[in-house]
Amino acid sequence: MEKKQHIAIFTTASLPWMTGTAVNPLFRAAYLAKVGGWDVTLVVPWLSKGDQVLVYPNKMKFSVPGEQEGYVRQWLEERIGLLPKFDIKFYPGKFSTEKRSILPVGDITQTVSDDKADIAVLEEPEHLTWYHHGQRWKNKFRKVIGVVHTNYLEYVKREKNGYIHAFLLKHINSWVTDIYCHKVIRLSAATQDVPRSVICNVHGVNPRFIEIGKLKHQQMSERKQAFFKGAYYIGKMVWSKGYTELLQLLHKHQNGLSGLKMELYGSGEDADQVKASADKLNLDVRVYPGRDHGDSIFHDYKVFINPSTTDVVCTTTAEALAMGKIVICANHPSNEFFKRFPNCHIYNTEKEFVRLTMKALAEDPIPLSEELRHELSWDAATERFVRAADIAPVMSIKQHSPSSQYFMHISPDELKKNMEEASAFFHNAISGIETARCVFGAIPNTLQPDEQQCKELGWRLEG
Repeated sequence: MEKKQHIAIFTTASLPWMTGTAVNPLFRAAYLAKVGGWDVTLVVPWLSKGDQVLVYPNKMKFSVPGEQEGYVRQWLEERIGLLPKFDIKFYPGKFSTEKRSILPVGDITQTVSDDKADIAVLEEPEHLTWYHHGQRWKNKFRKVIGVVHTNYLEYVKREKNGYIHAFLLKHINSWVTDIYCHKVIRLSAATQDVPRSVICNVHGVNPRFIEIGKLKHQQMSERKQAFFKGAYYIGKMVWSKGYTELLQLLHKHQNGLSGLKMELYGSGEDADQVKASADKLNLDVRVYPGRDHGDSIFHDYKVFINPSTTDVVCTTTAEALAMGKIVICANHPSNEFFKRFPNCHIYNTEKEFVRLTMKALAEDPIPLSEELRHELSWDAATERFVRAADIAPVMSIKQHSPSSQYFMHISPDELKKNMEEASAFFHNAISGIETARCVFGAIPNTLQPDEQQCKELGWRLEG
């Protein structure tokens, strides 16, 4: 007998937390389901209320997973219209205040039943497997695809003793992705190189941004003024997100940038410091709280300035291009995908930054071609993902033949396979020791979900 394959997409965050690993895997699940070649399940973390208040905006809380699922589906439907059919499941998670991220609790492979364990997509595979203890991902699923979202090494380098920590983390990341993933997709060369990886931007933009861009294109074709405002930047307001570089450029080149009025939008731990620094440097900069980039307040800005070099592929840059704006950004691997767009102006030096910024303020954007507009869409991103992951749009498998030769082109030779099995066994043994877990930064007592989480998820408490 033949059956439709299942794809389970595991990620490290969920709405209403507006972070990339909550939003992009949600769109990926919807658009893979839209293609229709697979049964798709999105697997997201469930937080108890004590952690929800630390993570979700506006003190939003959910009593049961079904309530949060309803919120997620409504949010998505408001952006793409009629929803394709896909499932949403929850695994137990806890929020690490130290890492500012959600870590899995227990063996989250159990979220998917064995009869549906065909393809697993691990969004942030290193993050999902650092402390994994339980069934090996490659043994559970026929194929495991990792999608690397985050430039962890760049962030760690900025901390105290950062280069030492980055050295250790680099080797740990390579280790866990090697033993748990058949293939890894890196969104750009700004990410760490890991075994069996390819570089491909498999993200798109919310369709709403493309519609805004089409409207601006129409206004320009009718010789109407489409953009009334100057330059802006939007991003989480922490220094590492480009605010250091931006304020330095604006301060150092005030004469060359005469007439530039810069407006910044963002919320974050460093918001007060960013505002204070702009005031202290006497810059013509206004600082506002963060808001949705699709908000009408952003439609009329003409120039988006993004000097950040910690991103992997900056979502807001893609959104600005989709809306028909001119983008000024650094020559950095994270911006490689955008170089094909005529409205993306790349600078190599501070002098070039000044020249390109003033030139952008004085000219109109070039209307996007249909081909380039499609490249920014989730339809195109899904096509790229299917090619990069090396999975056919429709591929049936025979239930009676789960052969180890199924993905022969990515199977290692027998010796390497044995070494990998031993390495995975060692990781599983270490990750099962509470003291070792805590030394390497795991949240204490997260080998198994607690009674409260089991009750909320309807799971049976083990032990």
